Amino acid sequence: MIWFTVLLVFLVGAILLVIEKKEVNTISQESTNKGILMAKNMADLNLRSVINYTIEDIQTSIKEQVDEKLLYVVFFDRSATPIAYNQEIADRKELFCCSRLQGQDRPDSRDVQTKDVFLAKKIQRVLEIEIPIFARGSQAKWGSVKIGLSLEDMRAEIRRTRLVLILIGVAGLFLGTIGATLLARRIAQPIKILMDGTIRVSKGDFTHKIQVDSRDEIGNLAQSFNEMSARLLAAREQMEDAHKKLIQAEKLASIGKLSATIAHEIRNPLTSVKLNIQKVLEDGRLGPLDREHLAITQEGIGQIEKFIKELLNFTRVSGLQIARFPMSQILDASIKQVEDCFRQKKITVERKIDGNLPDVLVDGDKMRQVFLNVLSNACEAMDDGGKITLAVGLAGDGRRKKIRVRISDNGCGIPDKDWDNIFEPFFTTKPSGFGLGLANARKIIEQHKGAIRVIKKKNPGTAFEILIPYEGEP
Repeated sequence: MIWFTVLLVFLVGAILLVIEKKEVNTISQESTNKGILMAKNMADLNLRSVINYTIEDIQTSIKEQVDEKLLYVVFFDRSATPIAYNQEIADRKELFCCSRLQGQDRPDSRDVQTKDVFLAKKIQRVLEIEIPIFARGSQAKWGSVKIGLSLEDMRAEIRRTRLVLILIGVAGLFLGTIGATLLARRIAQPIKILMDGTIRVSKGDFTHKIQVDSRDEIGNLAQSFNEMSARLLAAREQMEDAHKKLIQAEKLASIGKLSATIAHEIRNPLTSVKLNIQKVLEDGRLGPLDREHLAITQEGIGQIEKFIKELLNFTRVSGLQIARFPMSQILDASIKQVEDCFRQKKITVERKIDGNLPDVLVDGDKMRQVFLNVLSNACEAMDDGGKITLAVGLAGDGRRKKIRVRISDNGCGIPDKDWDNIFEPFFTTKPSGFGLGLANARKIIEQHKGAIRVIKKKNPGTAFEILIPYEGEP
């Protein structure tokens, strides 16, 4: 910034010097031309008087013409002898003693010079001009006339010009300095923003975006920075997603080993216990209390078998039997399986399904299982007289065409702190259950290359959003 200011001062000074020199030369030339015209005018006015040698008429003309600008006038005859001049220079013989055009007989000859002259009790700068006197059509020189013009007006004009140029220079320097400061700030500020953004990205904040306000190199750099941040964020999200999937795979592997052990170590002996209880119940000698206790035992065995079955279904990786289905048909089939629960609690179901939706290429049984799990959870979470809303439409995803299914209820809802865990195996907020329903639903949706998540609602309750691609093989 300092060097730029120095350079600006140098350039402005050099430009002003050139302009000042040209202006001074122009003013000087104008003054010279004006003096030559005045001298020619004096020669023309007094030509007859010079030819006739009428000195009184010349003196009268001189007296009429001399003023504060035209300081003196001297007429010379053809022998360069002064014949008339104004009284103000009568004691200044050096002004009228001699002619500088003596011996020069050309009509275009002239003598121009500047000098300091003491007149009117002060020293004045004078432009002295002498020209020859010729009659029109004659080659004979009749004399010459010399005038002395005051240069005070010219010098005042030069001073005004210099003052104006100085003011222009100061204003230009001031504006240039302000402009340079603003330009430097405009250049430095985006760079500082880029540096701050780089520091934030280096600390792992890939969501930071730089506001792009220009289309120059800085703007292109900011745009490239935002694209880099977006790619880094996407890469980190992919890594986190891969890490989560790796952890999930490890969990599934552990659960798979556990389920195999349970199936081998518990299921077979449990089946023997169940059969023996059934045989005991066939004995007519049992009393009502014993039968009640054995029935409770059978119910507990049924719960254990149900858990083993759900666990094996969750850990078993089975292929998809895909076909094209209307989404409304899959939802209707899922609703029919929980109609008893809806009827008992007087729950109403509101459908908002867009018309002309394309069919989806899915495993119909598995997708019904997904919707059944979500609807069952909603039924259990609501009091009597609740309401479930089913909204189906196209999702605004430009990369892959998807159908969005949103299932919302006005039940008790899920605490925010549990949102990240509800799809984890064995996590449940219900007093009963094994915590495998939503985990299995997520596994099925991911098999179809879709997504399931919980979304916020303005009103109390829970809302699940399920995205399912309807183009391409799952």
